[in-house]
Amino acid sequence: MSDKNLLTTIANQVALITINRPQAMNALNPATISELSTTIAELEQQADVHVIIITGAGEKAFVAGGDVALMRTLTPLQARDVALMAAELFQRIENSACVVIAAINGYALGGGCELALACDFRLAAEQAQLGQPEINLGIIPGWGGTQRLPRLIGISRAKELMFTGERVGAQHALKLGLIDHIYPADQLLDHAHRLAQTIAAKPQTAIRIIKEAVNIGMAMDQDKAIRYESEMFGMCFTTEDQKEGMDAFFEKRPAVWKNS
Repeated sequence: MSDKNLLTTIANQVALITINRPQAMNALNPATISELSTTIAELEQQADVHVIIITGAGEKAFVAGGDVALMRTLTPLQARDVALMAAELFQRIENSACVVIAAINGYALGGGCELALACDFRLAAEQAQLGQPEINLGIIPGWGGTQRLPRLIGISRAKELMFTGERVGAQHALKLGLIDHIYPADQLLDHAHRLAQTIAAKPQTAIRIIKEAVNIGMAMDQDKAIRYESEMFGMCFTTEDQKEGMDAFFEKRPAVWKNS
């Protein structure tokens, strides 16, 4: 077994990152957080990578949370610094030029759920369980959970999950809107790659503009957000892909995207 915290492969414009700490249920410690941040930054610079899939090693866990054995020894300032480190990573994922898919193969609890929340899509295996059980440790979700979870599933549902520490199975998570799709475990990565390759084949400049428009617009009131969208729409008409896409439409041929 590899002793690396992460395993990364690239094929067909899709990068697969596997968090490789199965002996610790793929729990996130500072070294793994730092390595994941560096890896994503490097992948973003590679022209042949358009979509990133993140999953966990083994059959039990996507990421079972933060490393509690480490956290119980932290001072308040150290705890804040680790939270800021995780926040920076998750903001990098959320704002990445690449589309990021979480392939949740098992437990996604605490920091693991927060990692999934930062991704653009969440695909889950049938046996996956998700939750924010930090309350049972006498702490709060401190890696973005109190902010991203209510925005995704609504305030009261998010509070219930955080106040009770309840884990939810894949079917309940789907009803809540916490995940997007459920698949048998042995088909999860195939479906993640299928979605990834569909997106990777689209014009990437437009994909990036959509992602930016959604992320930034969600922080504005609707009138300002729609005005911002209009600006982004106009920006599309400065790209080669807009010209190619429209020419291809009228010429009744497949577009050949230049991603510029």
